[in-house]
Amino acid sequence: MFDFVTRHKRLIQVVLAVIFLPFAFFGIDTYFRGGGGSQTVAEVGGHGISQQEFDQALRQRQQLLQRLAQGRVDPAMLDNPELRYATLEGLVQRRLLLERALAGGMAVSDEQLQGAIGGMPVFNDESGKFSINRYDMYLKAEGMNRAAFEARVRQDLILRHLTDGYGDNYFVPRTVADRLARLAGQSREVSTYAIPADRYLGQVKLDAAAAKQYYDANPGEFQVAERVRVEYIALSVDALLPQAQIGREELEGAYQRQVVGVKKERDEAQKRAERILGELRKAPGSFEALARKHSQDPGSAERGGDLGFFGKGAMARPFEDAVFRLKEGEIGPLVATEFGFHIIKLTGKRPVAGAKGQTAEERRASHILLTAPKDPGPQAGRNEIELELKRQAAQKRFAEVADNFNNLVYEQSESLKPAAELAKIAPRQSGWITRGQADDPLLNNPKLLAAIFSDDVLKNRRNTEAIDVAPNTLVAARVLEHKPASMPPFAEVRAAIEKKLTLREAARLAAQEGRSQLEQLRQGKDARIAWGAPQTVSRSDHKDLTEPVLRALFRADASKLPAYAGVEGPQGGYTLLRIARVTEPADVPDDRRRSMADSLRQVLGQEQLAAYIASLKQQARIRISKEALEKKDR
Repeated sequence: MFDFVTRHKRLIQVVLAVIFLPFAFFGIDTYFRGGGGSQTVAEVGGHGISQQEFDQALRQRQQLLQRLAQGRVDPAMLDNPELRYATLEGLVQRRLLLERALAGGMAVSDEQLQGAIGGMPVFNDESGKFSINRYDMYLKAEGMNRAAFEARVRQDLILRHLTDGYGDNYFVPRTVADRLARLAGQSREVSTYAIPADRYLGQVKLDAAAAKQYYDANPGEFQVAERVRVEYIALSVDALLPQAQIGREELEGAYQRQVVGVKKERDEAQKRAERILGELRKAPGSFEALARKHSQDPGSAERGGDLGFFGKGAMARPFEDAVFRLKEGEIGPLVATEFGFHIIKLTGKRPVAGAKGQTAEERRASHILLTAPKDPGPQAGRNEIELELKRQAAQKRFAEVADNFNNLVYEQSESLKPAAELAKIAPRQSGWITRGQADDPLLNNPKLLAAIFSDDVLKNRRNTEAIDVAPNTLVAARVLEHKPASMPPFAEVRAAIEKKLTLREAARLAAQEGRSQLEQLRQGKDARIAWGAPQTVSRSDHKDLTEPVLRALFRADASKLPAYAGVEGPQGGYTLLRIARVTEPADVPDDRRRSMADSLRQVLGQEQLAAYIASLKQQARIRISKEALEKKDR
């Protein structure tokens, strides 16, 4: 389980984002007042969750799920009771946690708020620095002002402080983390034998009426979805970029200012690094503490600057050269790279097997990084600045055009030409679009697809409204051609159905044979199987084994060897496994043990947080309006 957590960390983060998505969208005043006279979906401790709040949270969750599914899901399928109740559960949990956090005196300072917003990459310019212009443009595109956004971020930080505490309060014994790491690092010697479904195709005899019965019982499988082709305009900063013109004097002035600014920042970073290095020369044992305090490398600062083991070619060349010149325990001189200034300490060495039986060496180092902008070259620097100036001009132009673009699309709804002339952007034409999917990413937006298939746009051939499909990106469309859903005649699909049914029956026969042979093997009988060559497989190095086979391999009870397992293939057939040897690592690296302990703490913390929320729900008075909750959006 913990190996899965480690290997699928990004997936787990996405799942958690879906679970707690409603946390991000509503102001604190919304949560601590009644419904304002509007219909409420639920009441928590006397405070209402309005229908508007619920509908917005549901739409946001549906849009996220559509993005995760890459737009392949019909939006109508996402408006189901399970998702609606899960959305409400998220709103209730947020209300309970935020109320308890504020009652306990939790707060976020202005400095913490500024640091959080300043650290959001969406607000950075091309040089990686916070841009107040991008900040304001983003808020305008989202229909928010600074006060509302900053209040929202403040709430999110409060809740994060509250929930993060549950992952940091558990002690994981070294023996437990060690055992988990050994299990995760376990390898098994396995031989396989595949029983393909094709082998049984000749044994399959379909009933004459089978294909027609399947066709009649599964109409949705053959139905060609309703579809349209549209003409559309995408107003975005990128689309306006070619229109931006920058004068030579403006460009040269900006370049000179950047050169001066970069030199000043690099000088300041170097001076700070030299002061820290001076402290270390006096107290070498304080390296870890100073790294946590001063290092600006987010990947290693929390670990006291530890970078783990690495070989040659893994790091920037100046950094690598410095590391391989140091003696173990030695702190080197200041090293400059494109990332900034590094103070490096060599903490370990180890030999590793290299190519052709040769032995290489890996080094383990810790560093303190003081970031500094890269010194731009003459031409590259001017090119980057020119692009940034053009982007700023395009952003300004976008802000000027957006409102009029919206108005023209709405007021002159029988044509996109006036809006196209205003933006100086030529309309484009799409391929076929269904209610659930468009191949063009700009059109593959749930809100836009819903607008395209609305009665006014579909039947009356009017423009859609200008819809935000991404930050600083508005799209308006109109239907050119419409084809209703249709069902192909049985004769057209008969051959494909017969092939499908034949393969399915062959797969069943292959699985039946595989399970029979597996039972014989487990009873110690000779099943006369021509096993493939043995190979040693681990969870991180699974050779050419498929995911289902790998899962069956490591789920198999290997307490008595040889051990046997079997698994059906997703495309049919059956695979038998023979496990001859199980090996666990003799030593567990400290970084692997720490990673396992962190994963276990997160799991235990989530369980404890869930129990805490359950206790809050028992104490609070919660009333749900089932009628309002199940009411469909118009």
